[in-house]
Amino acid sequence: MPTTFSRSNLRKEATALWKLAWPVLIGQLATVGMAVADVAMTGHTQASELAAVSTGAAIWSIVVVTVVGTMMAMNTLVAHEVGAGSHQRIPHLVRQGLWKGLGVGLAAALLANLATLLFDYLQLAPEVNQRAAMFVHIISIGLPPFACYRALYGYSASINQTKPVMVIALLGLAFNIAVNWLLVFGHFGLPAMGGVGCAVATGICMWLMLGAMLVWMRMAPAYRATYPFTHWDWPHWPEIRSMLQLGLPIGVTYFAEVSAFGAVALLVARFGVIEQSAHQIALNFSSLVFMVPLSLGIGMVTRVGQALGEGDARRARLASWVGLGLSLAFAVLSAAFIALFRHQIAAAYTSDAAVQATCATLLLFAALFQLSDATQVAAACAIRGYKVTRGPMLIQLLAFWGFALPLGCLLGLWKGMAAAGFWIGLVLGLTVAAVLLTWFLHRLSLTRLRA
Repeated sequence: MPTTFSRSNLRKEATALWKLAWPVLIGQLATVGMAVADVAMTGHTQASELAAVSTGAAIWSIVVVTVVGTMMAMNTLVAHEVGAGSHQRIPHLVRQGLWKGLGVGLAAALLANLATLLFDYLQLAPEVNQRAAMFVHIISIGLPPFACYRALYGYSASINQTKPVMVIALLGLAFNIAVNWLLVFGHFGLPAMGGVGCAVATGICMWLMLGAMLVWMRMAPAYRATYPFTHWDWPHWPEIRSMLQLGLPIGVTYFAEVSAFGAVALLVARFGVIEQSAHQIALNFSSLVFMVPLSLGIGMVTRVGQALGEGDARRARLASWVGLGLSLAFAVLSAAFIALFRHQIAAAYTSDAAVQATCATLLLFAALFQLSDATQVAAACAIRGYKVTRGPMLIQLLAFWGFALPLGCLLGLWKGMAAAGFWIGLVLGLTVAAVLLTWFLHRLSLTRLRA
């Protein structure tokens, strides 16, 4: 019987999506918490150490997010096999995904280390330059296991097992905080390594998270039907290449988004400490709120992919619109909260009255930002569930680099609107992305339905 858009089906789909998404949300917040812990603890050492960690973390965050996007193909591919009932195909797919992860992780580590050469052109203090480069060199040892972990993450989420992701992320956060405390400050006779201690802690944490995932898969009954380590597979290049063709556009999209926000942060810095601080606070709070629609989006990839694997294009369309509706509903609530409590949010971050006033203004733009940002990430994730990634990549490249950043430069630099001009550019750029991606999803889901 074909799936209909009845009230019971809408409620059932929303419940199934939230069941997948809430553990992912907690896991995402725990992962963000690791970066917060790095900055918070280093901030209690020397100013040069904090500057070094902030500079090195800028490279690390861009590379990590690109790796996450590139490895997201595993979510879609496994979800389709689950929907089709082809469980015998999944173990081989996961093994090839791990080979891909190893290659992606090694390439990412190489690129991260090469990127430290850019520090020579940023006019950094020699000590900051050296410590930031060392931070990246050490933390990059965690990129190969992290990429492999993301392959297993996608596999686990796509067979409806998201709680392991949550538990492992929380354990990783606890480990990261404890080892940071030991190595940054040099407790129990260990050397006080400053910001470099954060890099050591995070690098080790990535290996332990991969190990924890492997142990969980070995022990939990839910993985037995598709357990991938029953025998050895050598890399099969045609299959890995098809995974890259699906995943690289997502990685490019993530890179474009993070690098655009990074470019805005650098451009806003020229307006002085008050504008820069207010911008960082507004962006930081928006990033935390963004974890909810992002987690719903990750769940949508699984729900849409499984429906299409079953050959039920109507249920895939239902899953897409339910996910989009939930993301937008949350965005309305978060936008109202930010607009109403913008002064309190600013005061929670800083006691500087001038920064608070500027930040409160920027948080109004952040409130508008929620609607378009939640819509565009939900629509993009639904489209990825259809195994389509190049269209969203082109749309988001256009929105961020072809629209948001040029408009922000026009308003912020030439029209003298400072940080507010860049936020207007971001809001309108994300609105362009949201409209185009929603239209793209509508056309794609209709085409599959008619086919």
